Amino acid sequence: MRNELSNTENTGKNMRDIPIHVPASSEIKHFLQRFWNMTDLPTTADANDLAPKIEVAENKDAVTVSAELPGIDAKDIDLQISSDGYLTISGEKKSSKEHNERDNYFSEIYYGMVKRTIPLPWDLDYNKADATYNDGLLSIEIPKTQTEKAKVKKINVNKM
Repeated sequence: MRNELSNTENTGKNMRDIPIHVPASSEIKHFLQRFWNMTDLPTTADANDLAPKIEVAENKDAVTVSAELPGIDAKDIDLQISSDGYLTISGEKKSSKEHNERDNYFSEIYYGMVKRTIPLPWDLDYNKADATYNDGLLSIEIPKTQTEKAKVKKINVNKM
């Protein structure tokens, strides 16, 4: 179904309505999906799979970043913190399966790179950062500097 808008065009003494066809939202979505498929770029789901899911938590002494990296060996994880406070978590999944029984042979391999960079908007002591990895969960703890710890100021509330 198409929606129609009316456009009045002034042609001297005669005024007439010219219908303008506006595609319904489902038709626009279909067109955009077809265009996206032609570009051969990763779909939204594929792009999201490439970035590990993270959680950032803060307490009075440190900032903790947790990231899900299932199927990645600890030796294949790379962590970097830039001097301007960007934490980059990257890793590579490597998996292969082979099944050879009687007259049947099956082989499958999977390689994938995951990467995510996040800004850390605190004054942190990057030299004392520590990371642990267990069962697909990476946990990075970065202590706050004394300057950052001193930034908290209590504000009194006065009743009017």
